[in-house]
Amino acid sequence: MSQRCEVGIVGAGIIGLTSALALSRAGYRVGIVARNLPGDLSTEWASPWAGAALLPLETDDVDDIRMQLACWRQFWAIAQEYPESGALVGLMPSSYESKTSLVSRVLNPSSKKVKATEYWETPDARSNPWYATVMPDFRPVPAHELPAHTIGGNTFTTVTVNPDKFLPWLQTHLANHYGVTVRHASVRSLDEARALLACDVLVNASGMGAKALANDPDCVAVRGQTLLVQSSAPTRRMDREIVIKRGTEYTYVIPRVGSGGLVLGGVEDPGNMSTEIDGALREDILRRTNTLTGGNLANLCLSRDVIKDIVGFRPGHKKGRRIAREGNVVHAYGFAGAGYRYSLGAALQVVKLVDEVGVVPRRLGSKL
Repeated sequence: MSQRCEVGIVGAGIIGLTSALALSRAGYRVGIVARNLPGDLSTEWASPWAGAALLPLETDDVDDIRMQLACWRQFWAIAQEYPESGALVGLMPSSYESKTSLVSRVLNPSSKKVKATEYWETPDARSNPWYATVMPDFRPVPAHELPAHTIGGNTFTTVTVNPDKFLPWLQTHLANHYGVTVRHASVRSLDEARALLACDVLVNASGMGAKALANDPDCVAVRGQTLLVQSSAPTRRMDREIVIKRGTEYTYVIPRVGSGGLVLGGVEDPGNMSTEIDGALREDILRRTNTLTGGNLANLCLSRDVIKDIVGFRPGHKKGRRIAREGNVVHAYGFAGAGYRYSLGAALQVVKLVDEVGVVPRRLGSKL
């Protein structure tokens, strides 16, 4: 194990690709094998269909917070440094620049802000969340601005990502800057993946594939259904505003960067494997999102303005996400609908676990 090493990754979704980025920056030479690649619009994988807004989640778990924050900071830097990446963000305050190792030049002052507003239905700690002192432009929503059936809310500036652009951009970036190779193939076992990639360490970022590849019965598909619609909001810049309501009626409006479209949702339905569009749910999503945005989607017509109906299956896990090492295999899966929220932070954990194996990187890491 003292020889030059190679790290293989199973999966080219957001977890697999960001793990490849972190490992490459750490100096490892990386190869990927995946059944689905960026540009593949199959519902067999979740990454292309995600809302992909980096909305922090309230928690008391310090490790969880660190992972969210590390991910958010890196995505913010990518959005500033690489506007073609499909990530959009506001101007980073100078106090944040020193906290992010990825920022190596003056940030683009022409960046436009993406506003996020979250609401909730029941009393909880979100009135003073951990991210109140972290997220730019954070402020509580005044009571007179709250939509119906909510009791509180916060607004702040964050990052939103267009997976249609970001995933292909990241794959190309990895190939051009680090020589990461990608093989388009299905594998029946982790041993087969290891042999195909000729690697010393294997990262299992196979999403729902982990049910078979890792023999993990706790993997569960979480069905989601959303609408991609053309933005026509008359009074609010919905193309630069994320709105989400948490609770029994989980509802959100997320702009799809660079497309002029909005993603409307949502629903979480564990174990439902139907790929059919639920017509009643379409109408319910439109009703809920219109209420949430104060009537700004009232003119939207399902028969005219829907670009695409989307049914996707998030890679859930009954015990929560799994980031763990078994010998020279590192597992990173089970993120359900939070893959983008944790991805770049989880990737740093993957690097630490790969380091534990004791292999020696082939070369020094380089700039993002």
